[in-house]
Amino acid sequence: MPAKLLIIDDDADLCQLLTHYLIKKGYEVETAFSGNKGIAKYKAASFDAVIADYRLGDMDGVQLVQRLKEVNEKAAILVITGYSDIRQAIEVTRLGVVDYIPKPLVPEEVLELLKKMTAAECEKKTGAFLGSPEIVFNEECYIGKSKPTALLYQQVKIVAPTNYSVVLYGESGTGKEVMARTIHYNSNRSGKPFVALDCGTLSRELAGSELFGHVKGAFTGALQDKEGHFEMADGGTLFLDEIANLTIDIQAALLRIIQERKFKRVGGIKEMVADVRIVVASNEDLKAAYQAGRFREDLYHRLNEFAIHLPALRNRKEDISPLAAFFLKRCCDESDKQVTGFSEKVMAAFQRYDWPGNIRELRNTVRRAVLLTTGDTIEEDVLLPEILNCAHAVPDMPDTDPGAAQQQDLLKEVAGRAEYQAIMTVLQQVNFNKKKAAELLNIDRKTLYNKLKLFQDL
Repeated sequence: MPAKLLIIDDDADLCQLLTHYLIKKGYEVETAFSGNKGIAKYKAASFDAVIADYRLGDMDGVQLVQRLKEVNEKAAILVITGYSDIRQAIEVTRLGVVDYIPKPLVPEEVLELLKKMTAAECEKKTGAFLGSPEIVFNEECYIGKSKPTALLYQQVKIVAPTNYSVVLYGESGTGKEVMARTIHYNSNRSGKPFVALDCGTLSRELAGSELFGHVKGAFTGALQDKEGHFEMADGGTLFLDEIANLTIDIQAALLRIIQERKFKRVGGIKEMVADVRIVVASNEDLKAAYQAGRFREDLYHRLNEFAIHLPALRNRKEDISPLAAFFLKRCCDESDKQVTGFSEKVMAAFQRYDWPGNIRELRNTVRRAVLLTTGDTIEEDVLLPEILNCAHAVPDMPDTDPGAAQQQDLLKEVAGRAEYQAIMTVLQQVNFNKKKAAELLNIDRKTLYNKLKLFQDL
């Protein structure tokens, strides 16, 4: 049975051309020349995907997507626009749009995107696991199917192809380095080095040498020339974890290199070129750090071209099962053991536990469990007491759903966090100009202020 598409565009000629092309490619196609007519058609019939122009005579893309999502929360939508910029992309992707594509359209590109969209719809209907086919992963997969993870996929897809500096926020163990690698492997620098440096481990004396390198004799113990991380990452991506731990003087040197793209090794006189994309991570708010005088404000604004907030594992519990299965396979491959899965009681314990150490703690828990397991299945007796005690704290009540209220609260929190991330992303793009942000978000400034105040209280 062919996939059924709905094209919503007030350009009749474009609709006609695209319709003829897609019918020849085996799709069933209907068209609408306004937003309201498109919504009416979408309500009246079932469609596998929607192709919608961002600017229509009676509404814009944000309004259209919101109304389509009211009809079907899982609507697969491809937005086309003649006004291509990253802010507009954020506007629609934060609402759950699968992709966006600028005019003039390349029919083959539209076709490829539709193939992915309709294939994903088939996976949903058959209950298959949905990853993110548009994103390339390497070594580790930031796997998941929750709404917060879907938002991460969309943000990576937007920012990875650019040369923007990126700030990754998140608690310890949320996978900031994995996300930095994912950005690198989906960029045009993927064939060049990815180099990571934990700034939290650097002493004041060695920070300059580690970042910029040194020449022989530059200081006591400098017995030979040494490459710094900027040189090692030439042409690729440099990931600086816990960036706020750098001293103010090293921050100043880092700012100069980012601005001028040139540096000298410690003790050297030769000027070197730094063609490096910067991705940094912090578990504290860098804006609060510069307001407190611990971080340079100019460096903050230079780095903060795009920010991504990684959710805690307790706020994306739908992802625990696929993550646990992923780590189980890796651990079995490493240890040459044949453990096939987890018992129902173990998975229930995993779901009830808060995972203060996030993904890292889950990975280590699975590794330990595989090591201690002698049978085919991981059972409760190999779990740490704190995980079991948390799980047993909730009584077993077969006639009711003891987790229903907790799940509802979790869903509300997840939705709130996702909205917060979307709002913060837009604010950062407009340098925290709340008037411009409100316009981009299609809300008034009072609503924006109220939402920000609410998020501060969470």
